[in-house]
Amino acid sequence: MYLFSANNIVKRYSDHLALDRVTINVPEGSIYGLLGPNGAGKTTLLRIINQISAPDEGEMFFMGRKFQAGDVASIGYLPEERGLYKKMKVGEQALYLAQLKGMSKSEAMNKLKYWFVKFEIQAWWNKKVEELSKGMQQKVQFITTILHQPKLLIFDEPFSGFDPINANLLKNEVLELKKKGSTVIFSTHDMGSVEELCDYITLINKSKTILEGAVQDIKMKYKSNMYEIGIKGDVTGVIDKLNGHYQVMDHYESGTHQCIKIKADEKITGNDMLGMVFPLAAVVSFNEVIPTMNEIFIKVVEAQNQQNPFQS
Repeated sequence: MYLFSANNIVKRYSDHLALDRVTINVPEGSIYGLLGPNGAGKTTLLRIINQISAPDEGEMFFMGRKFQAGDVASIGYLPEERGLYKKMKVGEQALYLAQLKGMSKSEAMNKLKYWFVKFEIQAWWNKKVEELSKGMQQKVQFITTILHQPKLLIFDEPFSGFDPINANLLKNEVLELKKKGSTVIFSTHDMGSVEELCDYITLINKSKTILEGAVQDIKMKYKSNMYEIGIKGDVTGVIDKLNGHYQVMDHYESGTHQCIKIKADEKITGNDMLGMVFPLAAVVSFNEVIPTMNEIFIKVVEAQNQQNPFQS
């Protein structure tokens, strides 16, 4: 079941087409990556979902029915441009934002205490927001985004400005929220985070959807019959043998052994390759090389840019 769907969304600004019939279908309980280069249209779509702006064409659905104005109360939105009031004290502001989402003061206070202790930021309660670093402010805004336990969470570049330790802390919290039943739309340029977190993605470029689906299905679709064999000993004889049947793309030293990267025909099996190597060397590793999401992102975006070089 899709918790949220946006179908054929179109958004124009003067002479600029920001979204050109973009569709996303977000399964309930999933983490859904919204990807694309700068200016692709991702933030425009997120602002439409949050009813900050309206689409010129298209429809949105939430929990199996047409999206309604009141559904915004069931969304937690962490925008890329942070929006805390600089002069307010952290605790005062967190309470204020929680009550705007319909929580009572006592309920908000209890949950805020839990999160402030969990993130070890109790000492920030009476500090003004302007006294905190960018990363500290982001932690506070993350808490205020998830505090009312919305059905749909939307994070726009949530890890920007964080050191690796705090970025990892938030990634773990996002995964924990998913385990507890939250559905997440997650916009980022960090393909490593996509590999770690996302179940599904939509890739937008030049206002259009150019790739969508389950992350694992996409990675399998873009694999290129590339294999890597790790051996101990001299690689010369192995390479000569393999070159008669396959295309040896590269070989290099990796710690205590040598690695050979091979491109094979689709009909060739791993057993065929290993059968040639076993008589010549000790095999210590063998795996199919699956492309990363970063490699797929670059390949697909560059292919579209070459097809439409003048489209903005």
